[in-house]
Amino acid sequence: MKGLVIGGEFGKVLARQKAGESLELGELLIANLPEGKVLLQVTDLQFGSQVSMQNLELISGLKLEEGAAVDFFEDQLRNYTLAVLKSVLAVRNGAPNLSKQLPAFLSEIREITKEDVSFIALPKNPLPIGKLRSGSKILDVDVSLPGDKVFSHHILIPATTGRGKSNLTACMLWNVVDKAYCGILVLDPHDEYYGRTGIGLKDHPARDKVAYYTPNLPPPGAITLRLNIESIHPSHFSGVTPFSDPQHQALYSYYRAFGKKWIESIILEKPLESMKFHEGTLAVVKRKLLNLLDLDWDGQKLTSQGVFALSGGENTIGAICADLEAAKKVIIDTSSFSGETELLVGSLVCNEILRRYKHAKYQGTLDSKPVVNIILEEAPRVLGKEALERGPNIFSTIAREGRKFKVGLTAITQLPSLIPRDVLASMNTKIILGLEMAPERQAIIDSASQDLSDDSRAIASLDVGEAIITSNFSKFAIPVKIPKFEDLVKGTRNSKKAFPGMKP
Repeated sequence: MKGLVIGGEFGKVLARQKAGESLELGELLIANLPEGKVLLQVTDLQFGSQVSMQNLELISGLKLEEGAAVDFFEDQLRNYTLAVLKSVLAVRNGAPNLSKQLPAFLSEIREITKEDVSFIALPKNPLPIGKLRSGSKILDVDVSLPGDKVFSHHILIPATTGRGKSNLTACMLWNVVDKAYCGILVLDPHDEYYGRTGIGLKDHPARDKVAYYTPNLPPPGAITLRLNIESIHPSHFSGVTPFSDPQHQALYSYYRAFGKKWIESIILEKPLESMKFHEGTLAVVKRKLLNLLDLDWDGQKLTSQGVFALSGGENTIGAICADLEAAKKVIIDTSSFSGETELLVGSLVCNEILRRYKHAKYQGTLDSKPVVNIILEEAPRVLGKEALERGPNIFSTIAREGRKFKVGLTAITQLPSLIPRDVLASMNTKIILGLEMAPERQAIIDSASQDLSDDSRAIASLDVGEAIITSNFSKFAIPVKIPKFEDLVKGTRNSKKAFPGMKP
């Protein structure tokens, strides 16, 4: 027994902690009901005393100023800790339901056990996240979400720097590499997930299900990333780089006039027969295209300096989409790109995969395809209020309607408050790591799938690797402990002795 219920109200049950026991913020507790039990969670802790505050001030003064020895008569009865608890779930006959009643007055509360949460079972198409956490204590209960639903209905991972966003993403990817229900596209701005120079997805037993595209000295088994400029449509620039209305009109006018050669025609300054644009407008468009696509024009010859090629690379986008449709995990190394170039590459792939999946739905073949999820860091670049004021882009389109076509986003950000509330609400699963800034916590609380109005302190106090999952696909907001990626890799190797070509 850890304490007794002594009062309060629904959502704010007050309990007295038993002497010698300790309660923690976020700890899960159990109280019995006439027909089952109720799962409670600590949302606040405070001191309680039978001694008046005036007397406590006097006693503390005697100890501070005169060094007097202070002993309370029956100290354990007179001074204690009070915990504020919220009802999380009612469990009847092993089945969880929303809690709608209070525990009995003076009923005992005890520590949660593995048997109390037997309803947390392995779903079909699981996405393992970590172990159930009660305060800072870890229970031997694996927490998994239904991956096919979670990936298509979007995931948000909000966290302050250093709280484990990359570790969580790496663990999620590792756990689904060999799963046929999903294809994952990772735009990797730090080149950290494949493991070019350390442990990564290349070390997975099912590494044939990982495709790695990089423009920088591809290691064995990797693919050179080259994209033909003829693959680019003017719409691909939406949300990538700002164009004024006249510049936007120029892009589409050249595309209509010259088709796939439209970019080359702008740079070569070929005239349009149907429309005339101001020289300054075309000069700005030309300069933006040269910078964004890393092309060089010396007045005589157009050459490619980066990932966008004048010849070759025509099939790269198709190959990436084919990998995704084959349930592969595709990592695109964007570490050498500017932010705009990274988004343009992502825009090209996302437009094509969404087009394919829309076509599959109209053909009646969508059910046979795996879910596709795009992992995007610094999500406010394309989902933030400022970005959306410039107009919709492929990422915001996927956020709003992608789930209908089995295409979802995993948006990673330090600043969720920059994302409009309707977009945040469409992210049906949020894996919340530590957020210290109050406005960011409030943005998450206001758009959560469960009531987190009393959890602001718990979110702020999350340590590295600790998280709270709020999802349409979970019965309650689940506190979890995420494993270290290195430990996860080591555990997989130890459990699969037949890993070819490597020692366990």
